[in-house]
Amino acid sequence: MKYHFQINKEERGYSAKCLELDGCITEGDTLEELEINMSNVLNLYLDEPQNSSRVFDYPNDNYKGDSIVEVRVLPEVAFGVILKHLRNKHNMTQQEVANKLGFKRIYGYQRYERKSNPKISTVGQILKVFPDFPLELLF
Repeated sequence: MKYHFQINKEERGYSAKCLELDGCITEGDTLEELEINMSNVLNLYLDEPQNSSRVFDYPNDNYKGDSIVEVRVLPEVAFGVILKHLRNKHNMTQQEVANKLGFKRIYGYQRYERKSNPKISTVGQILKVFPDFPLELLF
C-alpha cells in the first residue's frame, strides 16, 4: 500500500503533503530527512486510536508527476487499515467480526484493526470472513 505525497521546495528545506489524506503533512531540512518524515507521519496518521470510527480510503494510483512520490505503508499498519475498510464495506461491527473469527472478547479482534502483525493462521481465518482481502496491498 503506497500513498502519494507532493513535495515542495521551501525557502529552508522541503515540505510534503499526502494527496489522499487531508492533514497528513511533514517537512524536512533535506530530501533524506523528508523521506524519513513522510514515512513516519503516514504510518502515525493511519494508526488511528482504537476507538476511532474513521475509515481511510485506499490510495489513489492516478497521482503522477515530477514532484509526487509514493510512500509505502508499513505492512503492520496497512493490515489494520485494510481490515477496518473491509469491515465497514461489509457493514459489520467489530463484535460481529470477532464472533465470526471465534474470539471470546472483542479486544481480541480490535487489536488487528491497529498496528499488528498477525500469524498466518489468523490471516487464514480473516480470509474466510473477508475473501476479498487484498493481500497484495500489504507488500
